[in-house]
Amino acid sequence: MTMAPYIRLRQICLVAPQLEPVITDIGRIMGLSVCYRDGNVAKYGLENALLPVDTILLEVVAPFKDGTTAGRFIEKTGGRGGYMAIFCCDDPDARGRNANALGVRTANVIDHAPYHGVQLHPRDCRAAFIEFNHTAGSDDILGPYPPAGPDWQKFIRKDVTQALTAVEMQSPDPQGLAEHWGRIIGIAPEGTELKLSNATFGFVKGASEIMSALEFRVTDVAQVLHTAKAKGLAVAGNEFLLGGVTFRVS
Repeated sequence: MTMAPYIRLRQICLVAPQLEPVITDIGRIMGLSVCYRDGNVAKYGLENALLPVDTILLEVVAPFKDGTTAGRFIEKTGGRGGYMAIFCCDDPDARGRNANALGVRTANVIDHAPYHGVQLHPRDCRAAFIEFNHTAGSDDILGPYPPAGPDWQKFIRKDVTQALTAVEMQSPDPQGLAEHWGRIIGIAPEGTELKLSNATFGFVKGASEIMSALEFRVTDVAQVLHTAKAKGLAVAGNEFLLGGVTFRVS
C-alpha cells in the first residue's frame, strides 16, 4: 500500500556554542519543556535537547569537541542562523533523488528503523540543511518520532506557546532562494512564501543566506517579552535573539 504524498515541517534545529543557557532560556521564556536528550548524537561530537512546540520539535545542538559540522557552521556564520529544517514526508529517498537531480548532494543518510532520514548538503541547499524523514507507522502527527524520544507527546505544553507558525529565511536574492527551496521541497512558492500544511517559510532580503527567524503564536505577547527581558535578552518590538535566530511572537 502506498500512502498519499505529504510533507510537513517536523523539526527545526538550532545550533549554539553550548546548550546552556539557551535551552533553559527557551524553556522559561516560551513555556516549553525538554522531551529528550539524544545520546546517539555524541558520536558526531554533539549534545542536544528537544522541546515540542505543539507537534513541531525545536532542537538545539551544541558541539562539545573540535571538528564537528555544527562547530564549523557556528564559525562560518558567526553563530547566526538556524541549522536545519527537517520535514517528515511519505518518501524521503525519492525526495533525496529529486534533490540530487537538481544538483543538491546528499550529506548523510540515517537509518535507525523505524526512522529513515535523508540529509541534504547545506552548501547546495543554501542557508541551512534540509532533511527529509519518515517513521514507519507515524503518519499520525502525534505518532512515534524516535529522534524526540519515546514519549515526546507528554511534554507538549500550550499554556504559553501555542504554535511555531513560520520560519524566516534571509537571502540577497529571496525570490531565487524561495524557488530553489520550493524545487527541493516540491512546493511552488506563492511570491516569496512556501506554504506547508503546518507552517510557512517566508523569504526576505538580507546580507547573507541564513535561517534568520522563527515565528510563534503565543497566549500573551507582553508576558513572553517581559520574561525575555528579565532573562537579559535584548527585546526589540515583538522579537528577541536566542539560539542564533530571532524569536518573533504574536
